[in-house]
Amino acid sequence: MWKNFKLNKFLLLIPLTSLMFCFNSPKNDDEKMQTIMVSVKNTLSYLHYSPKSINDAYSKDVYKHYFELVDPAKRYFLQSDMDEFSKHETKLDDYINQGDLTFYKLTIDRLYQRVDEIDKITQDIFSKPINLQEDETLTLEPKLKKVPANKQEQYNEWKKFIKYNILQEIESMNSKEEFQKEKKDSVQKYKLKDTIKLKVLTQDEKIKKATDEVKDLVKDTFTRFKKRKKMDWFTVYMNAYTEVFDPHTNYYSPKDKEDFDTQFTGKVIGIGAIIQEKKGNLYLGALTIGAPAWKSKQLSEGDKILKVRSKPKDDAVNVVGMLSDEAVRLIRGEKGTPVTLTVQKKDGSIKDVTMVREEVAIEDTFARSIVVNAPNGKKYGFINLPSFNADFENSKGRNASDDIKNEIIKLKSQNIEGIVLDLRNNGGGSLTEVGDIMGLFMDAGPYVQVKDGNGKIQTLKNKYEAPIWTGPLVIMQNELSASASEILAGVMQDYGRAMIIGSPQSFGKGTVQTFVDLNRFLNTEDDFGSLKLTIQKFYRITGESTQRKGIVSDIQMKDFFTYAEVGERYDDFALAWDKIPSTKFEKLNYFNIQALEKASADRMAKNSNYQLLLESAQWREKLDKEENITLNINKFNELMKHRKSQIEKFKVLTKFENGLQFIMYPAEVEREKKDEAFKKKSEMWIKNLKKDLYLQEAMNIVSDMGVKS
Repeated sequence: MWKNFKLNKFLLLIPLTSLMFCFNSPKNDDEKMQTIMVSVKNTLSYLHYSPKSINDAYSKDVYKHYFELVDPAKRYFLQSDMDEFSKHETKLDDYINQGDLTFYKLTIDRLYQRVDEIDKITQDIFSKPINLQEDETLTLEPKLKKVPANKQEQYNEWKKFIKYNILQEIESMNSKEEFQKEKKDSVQKYKLKDTIKLKVLTQDEKIKKATDEVKDLVKDTFTRFKKRKKMDWFTVYMNAYTEVFDPHTNYYSPKDKEDFDTQFTGKVIGIGAIIQEKKGNLYLGALTIGAPAWKSKQLSEGDKILKVRSKPKDDAVNVVGMLSDEAVRLIRGEKGTPVTLTVQKKDGSIKDVTMVREEVAIEDTFARSIVVNAPNGKKYGFINLPSFNADFENSKGRNASDDIKNEIIKLKSQNIEGIVLDLRNNGGGSLTEVGDIMGLFMDAGPYVQVKDGNGKIQTLKNKYEAPIWTGPLVIMQNELSASASEILAGVMQDYGRAMIIGSPQSFGKGTVQTFVDLNRFLNTEDDFGSLKLTIQKFYRITGESTQRKGIVSDIQMKDFFTYAEVGERYDDFALAWDKIPSTKFEKLNYFNIQALEKASADRMAKNSNYQLLLESAQWREKLDKEENITLNINKFNELMKHRKSQIEKFKVLTKFENGLQFIMYPAEVEREKKDEAFKKKSEMWIKNLKKDLYLQEAMNIVSDMGVKS
């Protein structure tokens, strides 16, 4: 959750000179990083909702978190390194106060040194026969692993890691082979035309092929690592400091902020093509139908990108060996400006292709609806909202509330009798969109209380007086529904306007963030990035925080995430749950929760697919928590066979269909005729909806609500 928070008035309360650090433009990267360090510290201390004391205890937390970010699997640093680093454990508070880069440079220089050494180690490992018959085990749980005591231990650990990857690659080949065999047997059984290619490899052939694949993978990993600039690691270093304040306070470099804005607004100015990295080269991936790359009719998926000319008067930049994100930034630019790609086609020919950049919408971030024909013969509406997107910079830009409004209007034109709003996996977005969406379903009223770091409480109310849908409403959530999703689900639950169904509780993110440009406090034209900063906590209209506890569903249905450690409550640095006084609101009486809950519970108790899904979820979670695994190929294969025999009982779930019929709008049917990408996405979406057991029950519940619009 974050909002377009204007700091101007707020900062009048703070002496701006106290936030100033550097009045002149830094001369080099070191000075730039020093400036950022002190600016981040000052901004955190003055503007964070719950500022921490910058002391030795804070330093120890930052130290621990930093190594969890840099070397979580304990593969790179040696014990001698950690012994040396530990001398700085209580000094990181002093370093951020002073803009001292001592610890950062020591650890990152050592990291690059160790990567060079490990690169040579892995080359040595691959140069010799790899024995998969040895009785060895690999520790999978990082918390149980120890930092290698010396280089020999490190060598042995990397050898084990490589063996594990080879065994996984072999298992992948075995699974594909078995799948192809099943398909071929089925084709021959029913005397269909056999076009299935099946080549059965011996175990030795699989070992060789898998080893070559892993060798290339490891090589590519180190190649990309070495190309990564040290300034990129500085972002990781700064986040060790910020995330100890709370997990949603983060430092964003200029390019990271650009990526965030792209995702949040759901649009990018570019050519509409995915850029893929393979063995040190860049290739065009899928092209967006209707975007500049597709319209050029000269580019194809698989073309190798050799050069990019960002501006007509600029020299073309050779991108061979470049990281994909760096090339993407050369390709993106201002709307209406030309960009030229030099590509090598699959036939070896070289071609220059000039395109004019356009705004390319990332449609997967926007709301979408469809009409559902239920088994009871009635029609209902289903709306999926992936995020609470908003475009603060453009008054005509897309936002979640307008999109939802348009989808409701489309559904009403189809005479639906109820709506299911899907907020599963929706991590949130703009706070203001919540009130606007709420106003589409009910009269005006308070929807959230917001408290700042000074204890001041503000009650936000929606703007609409005339809702456009007053019929049955079900909201679906899961453990990954967070922030804005939780506010909307919570307020609709508190009013009694909607039934909330899904996981026992949502994610539990009850904080509000804003972006603060560090340039605001610096007398320079350089871009120093931004700090995404927690400035407020929000509370339900009942006064309860959603922090850590989330929203408890009216009708609880467990899923795969229920048995995993997903949610704010599992983060060591998450802010605490608390409560403030309730605000005045009038409860609605739309439905009988107890009756709906009982009817659903009776159905789910008899639903064998649901019971099997829960068993599968518990089994998978048990696998995820396994601490060690064998590296002996015979034992590994036996283990995989045992797992497959266990999986056999869950196979029925892959064939499950919920019996719902999905009807696309006439306009979308017409669009499919012209837009191949849209057609494929629609087909995949509907295919997944048909397999959605939880959506099946959501339709049962909205039917049970029985209120006419």
